Amino acid sequence: MNDNALRIGIGGPVGSGKTALTEALVPILIAAGRTPGVITNDIYTQEDAQHVRRELDGVLDPDRVVGVETGACPHTAVRDDPTMNLAAGAEMLERFPDIDTLIYESGGDNLTLTFSPALADVFVFVLDTAEGEKMPRKRGPGITESDILVINKIDIAQYVRTDLDVMEGDAHRVRGGKPVVLTNSLTGEGLADLHQQIMTIWSGSQAELVR
Repeated sequence: MNDNALRIGIGGPVGSGKTALTEALVPILIAAGRTPGVITNDIYTQEDAQHVRRELDGVLDPDRVVGVETGACPHTAVRDDPTMNLAAGAEMLERFPDIDTLIYESGGDNLTLTFSPALADVFVFVLDTAEGEKMPRKRGPGITESDILVINKIDIAQYVRTDLDVMEGDAHRVRGGKPVVLTNSLTGEGLADLHQQIMTIWSGSQAELVR
């Protein structure tokens, strides 16, 4: 089992594009020489896991995608008590020792979702332009405490009357210099930047551990 696997937590409001972002990130990780596995969180179903398997058919072994049915709001299972996700991750690494990257994807209470440090090395919080340019100004732990804030669905900003420059500027302002990445998960725009930011943050944390 790879105890040094990179663990990425991807969270955000329902409909912000977390699953699509995960599906877009996996091929980039593979192209960079990494071997990913994916763990999704839903309350009662395996819907997100099934969607990831379909979209990544031929890219990622479907057995390397696991759905956790939390039975309660998924943010509880990644923040307050990540036991179920830790167990799912440990089981996946036991089954597939070559996996060196685990992606945990979860929704939750709008802006309050965070990932327990026991579960994720890098926490990515996803907003989308359809929620409105005001969202970064609402702050909340997901926006202010995440390692990387993603503003997704940049292609529809003009159609939902969101000023992307304002939204991005406010995001930088409330985050105190921490990374903000603009993405279109359907075309892949911004995903290379997201991958680079993830690896930079993780490399820095690994360097701290060996000091």
